[in-house]
Amino acid sequence: MHRSSNRRPEAASLLAHLLPVSGKVKMTGYPFRAPGSPGAPGDAPRSRPVGWARCRGPVSRRSFLEAGALSVLGLGLSDFLQLRAMAKEAARPVKDNAVIFIWLPGGPAHLDTYDMKPELPLELRGEFRPITTKVPGIQICELFSRQAKIADKFNIIRSVCHDFADHGGAHKRFMTGRIPATPTEFVNDAPAVTSIVAKMLESRHEGSFPPVVAGVDSGRSQIDVFSLGPAWAGSAYTPFMIVGDPSSEKFKVQNLGLTPDMAARLEDRMHLLQGMDRLRRELDSSGLMEAMDRFSQRAVTMLTSPDVREAFDLSAEPAAVRERYGWNAYGQRGLMARRLVEAGCPFVTLVWENPFPSGKMPKDCCYNWDSHAVNCHIFEDSRWRFPVYDQAVSALIEDLYARGLDKRVLLVVTGEFGRTPRVEQSKGTQTGVTQPGRDHWPQAMSLIVSGGGMRTGQIIGATNARGEHPVERLLSPNDLWATVYRHLGIDFHATLNDFSGRPQSILPFGQPIDELLPPGA
Repeated sequence: MHRSSNRRPEAASLLAHLLPVSGKVKMTGYPFRAPGSPGAPGDAPRSRPVGWARCRGPVSRRSFLEAGALSVLGLGLSDFLQLRAMAKEAARPVKDNAVIFIWLPGGPAHLDTYDMKPELPLELRGEFRPITTKVPGIQICELFSRQAKIADKFNIIRSVCHDFADHGGAHKRFMTGRIPATPTEFVNDAPAVTSIVAKMLESRHEGSFPPVVAGVDSGRSQIDVFSLGPAWAGSAYTPFMIVGDPSSEKFKVQNLGLTPDMAARLEDRMHLLQGMDRLRRELDSSGLMEAMDRFSQRAVTMLTSPDVREAFDLSAEPAAVRERYGWNAYGQRGLMARRLVEAGCPFVTLVWENPFPSGKMPKDCCYNWDSHAVNCHIFEDSRWRFPVYDQAVSALIEDLYARGLDKRVLLVVTGEFGRTPRVEQSKGTQTGVTQPGRDHWPQAMSLIVSGGGMRTGQIIGATNARGEHPVERLLSPNDLWATVYRHLGIDFHATLNDFSGRPQSILPFGQPIDELLPPGA
């Protein structure tokens, strides 16, 4: 097992405020400002995190515009592309790197997955036992047998934490890389990382694909459900939504391709627009019309491109490959993500909630990872969910390596927080019987990362003996995003102007995680 080392100077006074425990602790990612001063980090582990008592789960909200909601004639996509025309050329060299970001809303329990404490009593450690992996010294949940065989191909991070215990606040904190203005609700006051990526890559992403694609369940595509709102970046920078269960026979990607009737109407409309554009170009001396022409052409290209349609067509995959990923929403979404990044899409977000949204969920299980006792029997839910997750995520990791994508594609798998070290007992709303569960716990969580050309087979960071808080290599979500931005060739120190024209940092604080950088970087 490769264990991370402390490579950066300590900030003792800030650390004492952030983590009042004994022992040497590594702290990165926060600006070195005195606690309580303007701009000081708001992620200090506290005895009672913000929004602690509230848990209503992600709820659908209306949005004024979704990037995937194209009009019949493709004019919505054309507008989408026109509005993205003003970004500056990226200062760093153009790269074809890509990111697959898998979101596990509700928050997996770190003590039941990647940070097990088998020496603790049952009411703390839970029912599962750890198993050894291919990497000596690394142990993970016994239900992750497939991941255990490929532990040399991913890293486990055990020391990311923040200070928002409500789903809404935690979604905003994680998805934006900022301390949110309010600790609850899901509407962003700053752009989600997906919007930042779309805006920062626009000048060098010239393919048929939208720069950011998100795969979600039916009924979960409103932009604020997972705090993916663009805020001051503008509605043109939201993800292209792929809605539905790709393992279902009825699944179809909306807004791709044209029926014969639509094609005829589009051809008529294009002839009309071409005539109008010729007249407008005669009056235009700024080149704006030429730029608009390019964006209209790109919009039509996406609607009619066989390459785009092929990338979304899972039926093109051999049956054995689809079987390896698993015939469920997790597996088929993961396979689609691999096809998309391989075809040129730079950022794919997958939301893994119910693994079988087209089927019937067991009574003692939960729709997503929010495993309160009132929601589910956490261990029965895990026995239902974990093997599906294990199959899908291990297949994706193996596929990235087998296809030579492990250097240019970075995979991140995480939820918004961990879950309480102590198992609670409450009456389930669906079962009507007392059952075990765990509450929200942002003070500690575990996530995995793979690919990106990084050295793998590592455990990065550690929590205390009870899994309550980090005691080694303290990290924040911002350090993860700084790593992601660096991989995509985005300057994480860059600024973008908000609606009022004021420059806003795309990442207020945070540094790339050294252990996740390619050797020699």
